[in-house]
Amino acid sequence: MSQAKIWEKMTVAELRAALQETQTVLVPLGVAEQHGYHLTLDTDSQTAWQVCTRAAAQTGSFVAPLLSYGYSGGELPGTINIDYHVIALMVGEIIRALAANGLKNIILVLGHGGTEHGRATQEAAELFVRQHPEYGDCNIAISRFWQESEVASASFEAGDYHAGYFETSLMLFWAPNDVRTKAITLDAPELVAMMRQNPDNYQSHTSNIEHPDIIKRVGQRKDIVVGVMGDPAAATVELGERAAADAVSKLVELVRVMEAG
Repeated sequence: MSQAKIWEKMTVAELRAALQETQTVLVPLGVAEQHGYHLTLDTDSQTAWQVCTRAAAQTGSFVAPLLSYGYSGGELPGTINIDYHVIALMVGEIIRALAANGLKNIILVLGHGGTEHGRATQEAAELFVRQHPEYGDCNIAISRFWQESEVASASFEAGDYHAGYFETSLMLFWAPNDVRTKAITLDAPELVAMMRQNPDNYQSHTSNIEHPDIIKRVGQRKDIVVGVMGDPAAATVELGERAAADAVSKLVELVRVMEAG
């Protein structure tokens, strides 16, 4: 039976032996980010870790240490925004270090769906492949766990994004003690409706002078105090279990494809 190989829990000798069994590693990428009043700040990090470890349990892959810092874009208390360029450099260095250890299949698993964070990860992977021909035998992939998930697709079509019933259901499934259901709170109805139209609508765009050539300053709207973009009250453990199964099976399939070559 396969067993997840948790990188930081192995010794040098154990890791050396494990490399004879697999050259596939799953890299959980999270973020410390606002998730309303009912979910903890490590929600995206927990999701990335859970998806990776559950998939690795089926494939025998390595699971790299969790990167719990990223770029959110949100500005509510608790969010730790690390510069977009630093994240891209950090992810690129993680890829390089893993490749230097002999890993051939490196899968970056995003737990956070933010636009900028996803772009930084994509650019990091593309630049690594382009700039490091010495690792030409390595395969790099990015897994966005919510893609091709029926539960996720249905929630997004309903305008349920950040900290809504989709994410809350996942957390009810694998981290129920981190869900404060009695604390569920939403912003004013007009703000919630606006954010459900587009998850980037939490942003404000301002400049001192109105002109198309002048770069606007992007930040979080000051009238948003909770930041939930969905309906967490509709969350259930059953939905979370289905969403988790979708995410894990998608990642397992990707591992199988890459290992088959």
